[in-house]
Amino acid sequence: MQTNRLPLLQEHLGYSFENVSWLQRALTHRSYVNESREKSAEDNERLEFLGDAVLDLVICQALMDRFPKSPEGELSKMKAKIVSETSLADLARQIDLGAFLFLGKGEERTRGSEKPSLLANAFEALIAAIYLDTGLESARQLILAHFENTLAALKPGEISFDYKTALQEYSQKTFGTLPVYRVLSETGPDHQKEFQIETIVEGKQCGIGSGKSKKIAEQISAKKALLLLNGTS
Repeated sequence: MQTNRLPLLQEHLGYSFENVSWLQRALTHRSYVNESREKSAEDNERLEFLGDAVLDLVICQALMDRFPKSPEGELSKMKAKIVSETSLADLARQIDLGAFLFLGKGEERTRGSEKPSLLANAFEALIAAIYLDTGLESARQLILAHFENTLAALKPGEISFDYKTALQEYSQKTFGTLPVYRVLSETGPDHQKEFQIETIVEGKQCGIGSGKSKKIAEQISAKKALLLLNGTS
């Protein structure tokens, strides 16, 4: 494991680890562990789990402080936008996190350091590493510093939930596959079309949506699929 570049990442973060082994673990993908001869090597998946919870806590508190009059539903939409895979991957790219990851040869060949899901997971693991290194306040400061612009740009009432993106992230994380959308029917004259679209996850139909455009029908279908997969339908 080449660790000589870790000081540079700490400069990018604006944080210096007291126990650099937490940082090493946060950057270690399971593909590296599977191929490594280092018996002490551990992947970052448990840190990712913890980092997700720390991130949710800090962002939820920040949203409640910034928007004291917003209802729970509005706060949930804002949080979902902020902590989405796309958002986390963008933040990871800003600190060039991919360049510091420890990957197996297979992941390197497939440009794993550029994959949004891998970058987002590593960013969450990094948050957990800081939390375990020096506590919640250190993690809070880093999170708020990196999410400052995103938080400042939020305006209640202007955010619509993107069910397609949410389903894509859920499907990738849970099944390792992407959902598929298929047009079941297209009826009506050109100026008044009605589309019916089904969402397929893991080869199974999980939702059907209808709308005046394919985009609307896909969103409705994706919403139904999410409800079904989460066991709330």
